Amino acid sequence: MTEITTAQLTDRLGAAADALAGKVAHLSDDDVRAATGLPGWTRGHVLAHVANVSDAVARQVEYALRGDSIEFYDGGTGGRNQAIEMAAGHPAAEHRATLDAALQRVLSALAGLDDEQWRLRINYRDGTVYDGALALWRELVIHLADLDVGRGPETWSKEFCLYLLSFLAARVPENLRLVLLPVALPTMTLGSGGDTISVQGMLTDIAAWLAGRTPTLDSLRAEAAADSVDLPQLLPWPTALAK
Repeated sequence: MTEITTAQLTDRLGAAADALAGKVAHLSDDDVRAATGLPGWTRGHVLAHVANVSDAVARQVEYALRGDSIEFYDGGTGGRNQAIEMAAGHPAAEHRATLDAALQRVLSALAGLDDEQWRLRINYRDGTVYDGALALWRELVIHLADLDVGRGPETWSKEFCLYLLSFLAARVPENLRLVLLPVALPTMTLGSGGDTISVQGMLTDIAAWLAGRTPTLDSLRAEAAADSVDLPQLLPWPTALAK
């Protein structure tokens, strides 16, 4: 896919943050306590995680601008998990305030960066500020879908889905060549193994499946050697703290 410019990415982040905040504004305390499709996680866990990710990306940028590096989450994986569990049970109003502050912090940190600053190195995936901003876009869009508040994978843009397919190509097993046949779009191939499986369906469903989410349009069909088969098992998400 064509690389997203920093200006476009900034716009996408602003839109994703607004969409998330708009939906969270209507959640009650009971809504926040409700389970999600993520094992063991309520909506409160998802909201706590998104706020933590937003703060984590912000501090990556803040430290990079000072010429310093810091781990993604304060306390690493253990700190991440503890922070989520501690905040998950908070009332809806507290989640909103925390999330709004975190989103404002990270969007402010990214606003006005010049080309050189977007290329500054950060600790996350040994990447750049640009990579961190892409990760945040991924987090905001996917976890909004996880909240099950009417913005599921069927609402994901073509641009976002194509980016997600590129990022998640690492989930294709080494022995597999995955031929994707999205409806009304060109064929795409992920992986280069000797076993070929084709997956046909709506682009949003393909992206949701690769992201480990439930396709909402139920359009996916898999074939191998002209026979119908089950969708193949995928590898875990690319290794990183943010998912």
